[in-house]
Amino acid sequence: MSKSSKVFLVTGASTGIGEATARRAVEAGFRVVLAARSTQKLERLQAELGRDRALAVTCDVSSWQSQQELVAQTLKQFGRIDVVFANAGFSRGPTFYGGEHNPDDWKEMVLVNVYGAAATARLTLPELVKNRGHFLITGSVAGRITSTQNLYSATKWAVTGMAQAIRNEMAGTGIRVTLVNPGIVDTPFWDHLQKPANAKELEADDVARAVLYAVSQPEHVDVNEILIRPTGQPQ
Repeated sequence: MSKSSKVFLVTGASTGIGEATARRAVEAGFRVVLAARSTQKLERLQAELGRDRALAVTCDVSSWQSQQELVAQTLKQFGRIDVVFANAGFSRGPTFYGGEHNPDDWKEMVLVNVYGAAATARLTLPELVKNRGHFLITGSVAGRITSTQNLYSATKWAVTGMAQAIRNEMAGTGIRVTLVNPGIVDTPFWDHLQKPANAKELEADDVARAVLYAVSQPEHVDVNEILIRPTGQPQ
């Protein structure tokens, strides 16, 4: 089957790594499903990529029902799912000691970063099995070393474990599983955060190219994990 018939679903597709990956996927010949909470940004991206190639679906990944609707709309429009990139995530909230604290910030972050990614897997893997597809998930360097002093790092450690658990469960199905761990990337992720002093940065497209590298490998090659930092980032 040609790539022009295959469907690539991306959560967190309205900005940053998700947006860059959607662009690269269309360039590679995929039809794409753009999922995020920002309807306006998604619709602009859909118009740019072409409505015959891209479907925009407003989706809150922290809601099971919203993700169910995402899968249903994808299948109604395109009839199949071949690649899923569970990319939605953010960092919010204080350190564990001192400063102002809103408990809802932590709760929302865990629901999006951990529960949302797990729900994406649970709801899309049955479709991926049909097509011997590929499941990718955005972790972080912070999911390998504890470089941040807040709960975000713990959510990405959870994603690291989730990716391994999914890979173990899907052995024998033909499904490939890739964990993508970026370092510091110049994206809106940092809009409300303090970057490390003199931080070197990747571009979102650098990570997108790594994603497409994993996807483009022969079916018998499973790139299990990609750890990608800007040159000179120490942690």
